[in-house]
Amino acid sequence: MDENKPDSAVTSSVSEELWNEDTYSAWTSRFGTPKEAAAKLRNNPAVKLQPLLAHFGEVSGKKIMNLMGSNGVKGVALALLGAEVSVADFSEGNARYASELAEEAGVRLDYVVSDVLNLPQDIRRGAYDIVFAEQGIVHYFTDLKPFMDTAYSLLTPGGQFILRDFHPVSTKLISSKGSTAKIRKHKVSGDYFDTSLEEKRVSYAKYSPEDGESGNHMGVVYWRKWTLGEIVTAAADSGLRIRKLIEEPNLSSEVFDKGIPKTFVLIAEKPGVEGI
Repeated sequence: MDENKPDSAVTSSVSEELWNEDTYSAWTSRFGTPKEAAAKLRNNPAVKLQPLLAHFGEVSGKKIMNLMGSNGVKGVALALLGAEVSVADFSEGNARYASELAEEAGVRLDYVVSDVLNLPQDIRRGAYDIVFAEQGIVHYFTDLKPFMDTAYSLLTPGGQFILRDFHPVSTKLISSKGSTAKIRKHKVSGDYFDTSLEEKRVSYAKYSPEDGESGNHMGVVYWRKWTLGEIVTAAADSGLRIRKLIEEPNLSSEVFDKGIPKTFVLIAEKPGVEGI
């Protein structure tokens, strides 16, 4: 590894420090105050859960863990639909926004401020019907096995692990230019099998009120972009049984980026007591 780039432990600590800087302000800028956001969620919680809700099935009464659940919007939406929801994320700013959002929405949300790879001992293992993570998660791990092992340990036998993330074809292989469907141009410019780390700004930076005034303040994190095969294999190696791998087009448009896989959904299951 490049001596100027951090190993996985350093990457984790650097990411944690940056995420704690100003996430509360960033989410308030994007979604409004927790009170304003809660009012919108109460009107139609299901809309914030698409397209994952179809894969969850009936959520009322189920125990659900959202790993790296960020600002808690998805967790609160699930709680409004009757689920018993926990969120694990290492950002104090995210936890503050999520807790206030849940209070304003009138639901309970158990928010655990922790590195998801080092969850507190009092988090019940083998207790959750569904464990999920989504949209820009796996690239923060320089080793996927500990993440998949965590998901496995949290699930009850027969429980489902659901991961929805950006498709590696779009993130590793294809570069795109142009802001409309008519002038959109694509080029195969990446190396699908590249294993190097990439330096990136933190994901919430574009929503922060300070963005543009002090760009250096936001700092960087390091990404490892995984192939689809690596992701599926890591899940299988943890003991999860792969049930479905769904590759999705651009769901926000029928013509924009047509023919290019944009996201995927991996659905896996923890085997029952006897592994059957």
